[in-house]
Amino acid sequence: MSTDAPLAPLTLPDDDSAEEWLRHRTESSLAEARSLVDRLRSTPPADALAALERWDEVTRLMSNVAACGSLLGNVHPRETVRDLGDRAEQEVDKLATELRQDRALFEVFEGLDDSSLDELAARLLVKTLEDFRRAGVDRDDATRARIAELNDRITELDQLFSRNIREDVRSIRVAPDRLAGMPGDWLDAHPPGEDGVVTVTTDYPDVVPVRTFCRDAEVRHDLVVQFLDRGWPQNDEVLRELFTLRHERATLVGYDSWPAYDAAVKMIGSGPAIPAFIDRIAEAAREPGERDLATVLARLRQDRPDAADAGAVSLTSADSAYYEELVRKEQLDVDAQLVRTYFAFPKVRQGLLEVTGRLFGLRYDPVPDAVVWAPDVTAYDVVRTADGQHLGRIYLDLHPREGKYGHAAQFTLVDGVAGKQLPEGVLVCNFSRGLMEHDQVVTLFHEFGHLLHHVLGGHGRWTRFAGVATEWDFVEAPSQMLEEWAWDADVLRSFATDDAGSPIPAALVERMRRADDFGKGTYARVQMFYAAMSYWFHADRPDDLTARMVELQERYSPLAWIEGTHMFASFGHLGGYSSGYYTYMWSLVIAKDLFSAFDPEDLFDAEVAGRYRDRVLAPGGTKDAADLVADFLGRPYTFDAYAAWLAR
Repeated sequence: MSTDAPLAPLTLPDDDSAEEWLRHRTESSLAEARSLVDRLRSTPPADALAALERWDEVTRLMSNVAACGSLLGNVHPRETVRDLGDRAEQEVDKLATELRQDRALFEVFEGLDDSSLDELAARLLVKTLEDFRRAGVDRDDATRARIAELNDRITELDQLFSRNIREDVRSIRVAPDRLAGMPGDWLDAHPPGEDGVVTVTTDYPDVVPVRTFCRDAEVRHDLVVQFLDRGWPQNDEVLRELFTLRHERATLVGYDSWPAYDAAVKMIGSGPAIPAFIDRIAEAAREPGERDLATVLARLRQDRPDAADAGAVSLTSADSAYYEELVRKEQLDVDAQLVRTYFAFPKVRQGLLEVTGRLFGLRYDPVPDAVVWAPDVTAYDVVRTADGQHLGRIYLDLHPREGKYGHAAQFTLVDGVAGKQLPEGVLVCNFSRGLMEHDQVVTLFHEFGHLLHHVLGGHGRWTRFAGVATEWDFVEAPSQMLEEWAWDADVLRSFATDDAGSPIPAALVERMRRADDFGKGTYARVQMFYAAMSYWFHADRPDDLTARMVELQERYSPLAWIEGTHMFASFGHLGGYSSGYYTYMWSLVIAKDLFSAFDPEDLFDAEVAGRYRDRVLAPGGTKDAADLVADFLGRPYTFDAYAAWLAR
């Protein structure tokens, strides 16, 4: 890591000046980037390293605009600022296409003598030339012009797709007596209106507990139908155009499909390898999935004798979480409503910081005077405890509000570059302010894993390799591995306490682990349904997305389609992940192998944790992901740990 003089974090604008600040940051940074490019093109440095340094400065300036645009476009309370953020991203994408199609610029880099470059600079040159070729720099004028049009429209469609989901918050109205089974704190937060009826929304703090605890099957069904239909019908047309244009974009630079184009720069390497991987996971999960499904259906039939008389019943997502919860409670002795009493949000947030700080040798200093975009956003400076070095800044934006991104993700605010700018990242989630489900605790640890990767990997020389800059099918592995600390009894007992201050019993955590094993076969097959939809929507570009979704759900998922719903319309990963949703499971295979290096009896072993931090997280994208993993494990990664986990 850099030992340069301390750098100051970015100063964000207050609400009144946000529009002008974002507009100025966009205009000035992109103007400076263009100026640097003009000089690089007209008077290229004779020295290869100097040329790369100037290009990386262009990358840094553009990254700064894109990151702020993406963040504020997804989280700022004011629609005008969100719109400006979207436009900033569009301008960066447009400039990136223009530059990567610039033949004169390409010739500058193609003609560089790389003999004097160190290994990392040589890697940067290879990646830079690859970016130019994938952008179509070697195509004719008409083709390059068409690619530019496609890129602009694809960006617009991607943003429109996300906006339609983000802004489509639906609700149902329910009589209070139909909410039997719901946790007391949830009921307290949802008092009846003047008409005596409770409004329940499709936001996650409502959907998750209703699906899990509400005894009224019709209420569960009605809410899930609304949840699955967010973004419908407007996103049907958006997605069909998006898939068509992505396909054309890929073929114009020599690939036979978008998945082939997208996979070429990922660990998986080729488009056809994606469905092969999906089928491998689906087959491995078949037996445990069928076993889990039979158990859940047997419990469902206890409540629905008519289903037993008919001899068959289909399980849908309106019933799956509820009956899985009953099985865990009645057969595995895990009551989620009891479990959640140990996970009050403020204690979980503090526990997360203490656990990860201890694990990686960090301290999180609150920044109470930091300017933030919403009152409940908190800021922390990340400090290395060994020497007090300021490593970066993080923001936690963890509760829902109108117009905000509706899922859970880490957003970049600033990519860290040694001597120039500190890494800054934002955790964006939508949790309750009261008690949390344990699954939500796991999600919080997962997303924080991305944040740590961004900060710890943000101290290198090159913007191109900063933070989470590895192949896209590896980026989930570090975050998935950090989930393991949210399942350890000793870790949880350090912050999970009930109202009386008693820590969660270790025996309960052990039962929770056994209960978590129940349903993982079902989970894996549902995930492969999502992955198959992600791949085949792009590979085949069907005219009827609903029909194709139903077909894939029947093939891969143990959960039946709820007639009339259109889940794909709110499947946000079809935007950023495009045809690559398989990456979650691909990364999980690697995450299980990474975790095998830790001693389950001592998850805070300083040598192992430090080696993982320094060899996997801190390098960012300076090496191929497979090499990072091998550096840590001392061998190539294998499927073995995942297979053992799935089979147990």
